[in-house]
Amino acid sequence: MRQINEDIKQNNFRQFYLLYGEERYLRRQYRDKLRQALCEGDDSLNTHVYSGKDVPLSEIIDLAETLPFLARRRVFLITDSGLFKSGGEKMAEYLAAPCESSFFVFTESDVDKRSRLYKAVQSKGYAAEFKVQDEKTLKRWIAGILTRENMQISEATAALFLSKTGTDMENIQMELEKLICYCTGRNMVTAEDVEAICTTRISNHIFDMINAIAARQQKQALALYYDLLALREPPMRILFLIARQCNMLLQVKTLKNKGFDSRAIASQIGTAPFVAGKYLAQAEKFKSSVLRNAVEKCVEAEEAVKTGQLNDIMSVEILILSVLS
Repeated sequence: MRQINEDIKQNNFRQFYLLYGEERYLRRQYRDKLRQALCEGDDSLNTHVYSGKDVPLSEIIDLAETLPFLARRRVFLITDSGLFKSGGEKMAEYLAAPCESSFFVFTESDVDKRSRLYKAVQSKGYAAEFKVQDEKTLKRWIAGILTRENMQISEATAALFLSKTGTDMENIQMELEKLICYCTGRNMVTAEDVEAICTTRISNHIFDMINAIAARQQKQALALYYDLLALREPPMRILFLIARQCNMLLQVKTLKNKGFDSRAIASQIGTAPFVAGKYLAQAEKFKSSVLRNAVEKCVEAEEAVKTGQLNDIMSVEILILSVLS
């Protein structure tokens, strides 16, 4: 990220940029920064935007070989193409000797670093990975946004806020906008404000549900399930999230038993260290055999619904009441 900011500041650009990783908000922010810097004003004639798996490579390469019209650069913004996973050989071949006036900004959620296209961009351009941000960074970012609005938030309240929003910066930004509007006229954001206005992510409901099951609080677990149903969450999506959570806990427990610390576990499962810490604490409440059985029972519950043996709502109820207890 520092390198991109420096390139923009110096007005000295690489021909290729690859922005990849789990953090969508930062990928989008830096893509837009590069677009604004590379494109001269609102230059629609020399700016070409492509998105999705079936990007027309032949068309892009033909355009890239065409000199820009009354401008220094022709800019290509290519998003979620999947070319860095497969099918990028033709683009890699072109980038070996491109037209000097053509510049590319690729934005991808996932890449294969062994791919020919990744190596081509890395050797002649710049590849930036945008990882999930850690708790300290997110708290600092939240405080910075609120400071610009002449508001403050305590560290404990910021932690409560993150427990509801998760680590996704797009979601954090949306929830902050709601919070700022709600607190207009005051300079301190309180825990009561967060509880009153911020939406708890579905995954957090699932986390709380499994905590309740681990504590043998089946009524509480069912109440959380019915809350999700009231929010119009499909039972089969809830079942999927329970299965994913149990599988994640099993992975975390296995890694812990192998001697990995929370930071190493976070890297392995692709999440922030403080989130991995929460998974570790929850995983300690279950035996590995119970979690393994739970994942299997989730698969069986899905099969029972698909074959008409149970309806979807009842299948999840039975799972909550029997499998993890």
